[in-house]
Amino acid sequence: MTQVSFLLNGDPITLKNITPTMTLLDWLREHGRLTGTKEGCNEGDCGACTVMVTDERGSRAINACIILMPMVHGRAIRTVEGIAGPDGALHPVQQEMVRHHGSQCGFCTPGFVVSLTVAHKNGRRDFDNVLAGNLCRCTGYAPIIRAAEAAADAPVPAWLADDISNITDPPQASRAIAMPQTSDELAQWYSANPDATLVSGATDVGLWITKQLRSLDKIAFLNGVEDLKSIDVGATDIRIGAGVNIEELALAMSEIHPSFAELLRRFGSVQVRNSGTVGGNIANGSPIGDSPPALIALNARLHLRKGDARREIALEEFFISYGKQDRAPGEFVEAVSIPRQPDRLRCYKLSKRFDQDISAVCGCLNITLENG
Repeated sequence: MTQVSFLLNGDPITLKNITPTMTLLDWLREHGRLTGTKEGCNEGDCGACTVMVTDERGSRAINACIILMPMVHGRAIRTVEGIAGPDGALHPVQQEMVRHHGSQCGFCTPGFVVSLTVAHKNGRRDFDNVLAGNLCRCTGYAPIIRAAEAAADAPVPAWLADDISNITDPPQASRAIAMPQTSDELAQWYSANPDATLVSGATDVGLWITKQLRSLDKIAFLNGVEDLKSIDVGATDIRIGAGVNIEELALAMSEIHPSFAELLRRFGSVQVRNSGTVGGNIANGSPIGDSPPALIALNARLHLRKGDARREIALEEFFISYGKQDRAPGEFVEAVSIPRQPDRLRCYKLSKRFDQDISAVCGCLNITLENG
């Protein structure tokens, strides 16, 4: 039996026998009867399905269309229906969207409201970046940006300030579905089930389900493995856990290797970067993954684990050929480490669009001049 518990717009929810590959969007609309969250692209690009997820790491905007239900266990979810106060009082973002005529056809509006609500709660004002993952075909964006700017200085409403789940019970999984809470639990289960699919952020696997209609017989959901989510800056190297999301990596790199951080800024959207992980971007071996070129240029080392056995290789040795990586059955990426070094890294990306587009060319250079 797969059982998950979470908060939904402040109310506790417990679901038993949940289909593990059901997306949060489908559950909200079909079972939760919360239809404000819209289905647009169903692949994490348009932002119409944006919801707010809050846990001990803070509040984040994510795409509900590619997040699977076991991934919300222990978290607080807010849909657009839960942004206003219990007495119906509008959130400052909602008030300003009305006042500045930020909605026309209205289909995209719930996603914009949620994205801006998360930004407001976190004190972010880089609205072009915040809204890169929300598409609107009516307004031209100007009134939405004006609404965001007008709401920026308003205090965070009390009903959202402490929105965090107090659920501490571990999730209940079935024999074919694992929801490990530590890397040791993951290593033990994956060694015994090497044919399983590992899911961390689901930004890739989610599309297998929504677009390719794949069925997954065995799955391990890694989003509860907290010891894979740390970034440890030491005297000689920087160790990045496989579960660190791309947004967190970009923040960490902003002062150490800012060109790398700027490259990551063009990695999908805020919603995608809040879900997608470093380990997933490496392990799936995608030819359009943008983090490996920078990491290879920085002489990164990859840390792999199978059961109790660990090994370390240069990252460039992991990619054997197209679609093939040096990873044994039952082995998973535990971390990637970068040697501490002066910042000489420069990264360049060419794509048809600035935001949310795959690279036509992605190149990273780490050059040291000697006797020059």
